[in-house]
Amino acid sequence: MRGKFITLEGIDGAGKSTHLAWLAEFLRRQGKDVVSTREPGGTPLGEKLRALLLSEDMHPETETLLMFAARKEHVVKVIEPALAAGKWVMSDRFSDASYAYQGGGRGLATEKVATLEDWTLAGFRPDLTLLFDLPTATAGMRLAGTGQAPDRFELEAGGFFERVRQAYLDRARQEPRRIMIVDSTNNIEDIHRILEIRLLSIC
Repeated sequence: MRGKFITLEGIDGAGKSTHLAWLAEFLRRQGKDVVSTREPGGTPLGEKLRALLLSEDMHPETETLLMFAARKEHVVKVIEPALAAGKWVMSDRFSDASYAYQGGGRGLATEKVATLEDWTLAGFRPDLTLLFDLPTATAGMRLAGTGQAPDRFELEAGGFFERVRQAYLDRARQEPRRIMIVDSTNNIEDIHRILEIRLLSIC
C-alpha cells in the first residue's frame, strides 16, 4: 500500500520544525513507518543547494530554479521511493513554499512558478498540507528569541514576510481540501489535538 505525503508550511517562526517532530512520533505510534525530511535539502545535492540558497545573494529566478532543482532530486531520490515502499513522508516545506516565498515574497509571476512545478513534478502533490499561520510580528519575535544567526531569508524586511503569508493564505483558499490552516497562536496542546483529529482521518 502506498504511503501518504504530508507537508508543513508557513512563514519562518511559525513552529513547523517543532510540530514536525511531534507529528512524526504521533504517526509512528499509529504504526506508520515515517520519513522526515526538509526543503530545500533532503538529499546530498539538495543540502549543498540549500547552503547556497540560504547564504548567497541571487536573482529571484535563479533562486526559484535552484529550489526546483533541489525539489526534483528530493522527489526522485527520497520522497517517491519512500511512498512506493508504503512509508509516510513528512516534509518541512514543498512546492507551496515556492509560490509563497519566490512568488509572493520575491514577486515572481505565479505562472513561472506553476510552469516549473508542472515541468519538474508532473502533477505530483502532497496528500495533505498543514499551513501553520500566525501574524508576521509574532513570528519575528519568536525568531529573535531563538538566539540563532538568521539566514538570508530571515533577514528580509517585515513586508516580505507579510507578502509570503498572504500568498500562503491565497493557496489555502484555492485548495481548501488539501491545505489545512493551523492557527499557530494557539497553545501547543490545542494544536496537537487539532492535528491528531486531522491525521487520524487519513490513517
